[in-house]
Amino acid sequence: MTENQTRAGFVALIGEPNAGKSTLLNWMVGAKVSIVTHKVQTTRARIRGVAMDGDNQIVFVDTPGLFRPRRRLDRAMVAAAWGGAADADLVMLLIEAHRGMTDGVKSIIEALKEREGTRVALAINKIDRVKAEDLLKLSQKMNEAYPFEETFMISAEKGYGCKDLKKWLGQQLPESPWLYPEDQIADLPMRMIAAEITREKLTLRLHQELPYQLTVETEKWEERKDGSARIDQIVYVSRDGHKGIVLGKGGETAKAIGKASREELEEFLGRRVHLFLQVKVRENWLEESERYSEMGLDFKDGNA
Repeated sequence: MTENQTRAGFVALIGEPNAGKSTLLNWMVGAKVSIVTHKVQTTRARIRGVAMDGDNQIVFVDTPGLFRPRRRLDRAMVAAAWGGAADADLVMLLIEAHRGMTDGVKSIIEALKEREGTRVALAINKIDRVKAEDLLKLSQKMNEAYPFEETFMISAEKGYGCKDLKKWLGQQLPESPWLYPEDQIADLPMRMIAAEITREKLTLRLHQELPYQLTVETEKWEERKDGSARIDQIVYVSRDGHKGIVLGKGGETAKAIGKASREELEEFLGRRVHLFLQVKVRENWLEESERYSEMGLDFKDGNA
């Protein structure tokens, strides 16, 4: 490859919910593009993060975790995950070292076998949680089950092994001009990234109280003359009782969530942010096609 030749392409991160896909994406990109929480299934849309490694540009497609879908939203998310994998130059399957080859991982492997011609590599994540000999056994077992092009042992949280993985991924991509400007870390509109940041704060703050029946939309984004931004967001919940949980006593919970989200947005944007949150009840938002469009999902994919 001559000096002026560059490589660029798409890498889809797939795996079970909570395998660490968003954490790995954020490490690779060097910024918070995909929300990371301890609650499973927080990534709803295919978020593309752009990472540079020398002359190579890696565009990551962070897919929703693959699981057995029950509701319309679940089905649309799983369809988005496989859609992301189908469009990519390379698929990276991420599994958790301490959980090993679960039934969920087995079903992903079976689905991969049906997709002939797909290039797949394996990353065993959270390696700091298990002994070296157990890691080797797991790697052997996985490679007997599927012919992975390469296997990497990593800790996305601590960054172990991630540099080698990034370098290898960059070298596997086709020779191509860069697909995005060098300074662009994600192709998600800032409005959606802002909504995702607020949704992360809600998820972290409310834990088990409000499972998946809420969504956040950035209703308005106003650039001000002083260089700051005014952002108006709506938190949609599906029941009246949920509204009270989000607001908290005297609006304290919503205030704390708004403050945490504003601080992170200011850090992310590098300027002052005025954030205004409203909580509204929309009983059937899980069945409204425009909510799916906002999340980058296809409503039709949710059909049984």
